[in-house]
Amino acid sequence: MELLVVGLGSMGKRRARLIRGVEPSAALAGVDFAPARREEARALGIEPYESIAAAVAARHFDAAFVCTAPLTHAGIIGELLDAGLPVFTELNLVDDGYDALIAKAAQKGLPLFLSSTMLYRAETQYIKRRVAAFAKPVNYIYHIGQYLPDWHPWENYKNFFVGDRRTGGVREIFGIDLPWLLDAFGPVKHVYAEKDKLSGLEIDYPDSYFVTLRHENGTKGLLAADVVSPKAVRNFEVFGEGLHLFWEGSPQSLAEYDAARKCKVPVDTYTSVEHDARYSDNIVENAYADELEEFFAVLEGRGTARYSFEKDKQTIALIERIEQA
Repeated sequence: MELLVVGLGSMGKRRARLIRGVEPSAALAGVDFAPARREEARALGIEPYESIAAAVAARHFDAAFVCTAPLTHAGIIGELLDAGLPVFTELNLVDDGYDALIAKAAQKGLPLFLSSTMLYRAETQYIKRRVAAFAKPVNYIYHIGQYLPDWHPWENYKNFFVGDRRTGGVREIFGIDLPWLLDAFGPVKHVYAEKDKLSGLEIDYPDSYFVTLRHENGTKGLLAADVVSPKAVRNFEVFGEGLHLFWEGSPQSLAEYDAARKCKVPVDTYTSVEHDARYSDNIVENAYADELEEFFAVLEGRGTARYSFEKDKQTIALIERIEQA
């Protein structure tokens, strides 16, 4: 299998490493404008090119991965589809060109696969199953936060996409976590939001949100998202009469309250956990590998994507409701 990775920054290199774990025989090539990144890729066994046009002229690829800054995605995805390539893309965070890209992929019969890694976390899927089986009213409280300069400690936060208001850090948190919340609790009927700037960060968007979501099924959710918390935090609780689940973001932290024993009982959802030490301990590699496996299954005609551009349009519309509330 011949695969092209567009964007050889931290995420592109991460995808390349994970691809080799899922498809060890895959031959990898990459595209990046930066000469230093191309040389680094060559040292990692990835054949580098300066442009998509140069890459597709030199080799025949079976699929491409878009790992650049979100605001560049629409143009890159369109160019790859024009070249006849199935596309796997990281989160877009904006819906620029969605209708045209969806139509073009359908016309050409090409898969258009959108990453939504939290949908592949075993913990979120367990929460979804337990809430569905419980079948009684529940509410949830969820705080996600991490200090923005710690996101990419190897570069200044103003020098990558979270410095841009349209793809800012809080918006990315919403883009990452709302898909699984919508998957678990259903569409949102009402939104109320309070937002502030608590920090001295050089960003032109609020760094802290408190959001109340009323889902169509009656569930109420209190969602706090920020790029201020000094310690990376992901604290989730869902509760109803007879159900109380807890999750702090890591596989080891998922627990359910046992009313008879008056204590939390750990819930084990993984046989083993892969973790990259450069990232917070609540970011595990398993889900990234699992969505790659699903993409390859889609390519082979034996799988269906959990997420889509159509679903993401709904997620982005909700993010914009939150930002405007």
